[in-house]
Amino acid sequence: MFHPLYQIYEQHEKRNQTAFPGFFLLGLTEDPKLQPVLVSLFFSIYLVTLLGNLLIIVISISDSHLHTPMYIFLSNLSLNDICLSTSTIPKMLVNIQENIQSITYKGCLTQMSFVLIFSGMENCLLAVMAYDRYMAICHPLRYTVIMEPCFCVLLILLSLLISLVDSLMHSLMVLRLSFCRHLEIPNFFCELPKMLKLACSDTLIDNILIYISSCIFAGIPLSGIVFSYIHIMSSIFRMPSSEGKHKAFTTCGSHLSVVSLFYGTGFGVYITSIIMDSSRKTAVASVMYSVVPQMLNPFIYSLRNREMKDAMRKFFKKMAYFL
Repeated sequence: MFHPLYQIYEQHEKRNQTAFPGFFLLGLTEDPKLQPVLVSLFFSIYLVTLLGNLLIIVISISDSHLHTPMYIFLSNLSLNDICLSTSTIPKMLVNIQENIQSITYKGCLTQMSFVLIFSGMENCLLAVMAYDRYMAICHPLRYTVIMEPCFCVLLILLSLLISLVDSLMHSLMVLRLSFCRHLEIPNFFCELPKMLKLACSDTLIDNILIYISSCIFAGIPLSGIVFSYIHIMSSIFRMPSSEGKHKAFTTCGSHLSVVSLFYGTGFGVYITSIIMDSSRKTAVASVMYSVVPQMLNPFIYSLRNREMKDAMRKFFKKMAYFL
């Protein structure tokens, strides 16, 4: 199955490498005075993202009270955030540090594929987490029966499969395109829409595919999230006790904040790309959805979630005891 796909990839790579040496990632600015600032800023962001999400994963695994579907999904979301940040930021830091902008055709296609996979995975995981909250609040008696570990793993694998199919579909469509020489991508990573604008061949089918896949692979999960929270809010307002309402709002608050951050920044970047003519400003805006949410997610879940805060206190007490 994969052998013919690999042959297609090799043939297209050879064809494009004979046509041009690679792409050029223009980054966020050409001002040399700002380069050290960008290195320090993005290295700090990457370090915070890495350590924060790793902490969420370690605590979710080490604390037996967090061995529930909600935290299984949260751990996978944190792992996905690490992978998404790793697919873009390290390459950007190397380029700035070594004062190079070039990236090979193979490297650009690989980076684009990973960004699509992990962005799609984040989208699906947020929908799965909304479904988990829907079952916990709207159907509490059936929750433990339905949300068993095997079903949770199945949902995670299904999310991964959907993301892989979406990424593979776009990657194969890009493989059929021809590119010219010395192509400049006005961003700090290889983004699919930017690559399509640089193609010499017709990209109508690719653009149609983007809109269709966005409606399916992004629209359906977002619709599921909205549907879940409509029913969740309806169930919360019908609760007789204020304590039950507060507990329900607390468990949903963190996830709702992450959903708002992810989709809000993504929608903001889309609007910015339409309104602004400057490619540089669009590149700066793209940081908001490709870097910032992954850094803030651990803070949102650790500060707004009582169970996670308690687990963190226990974890740090144990660490202090052993040290």
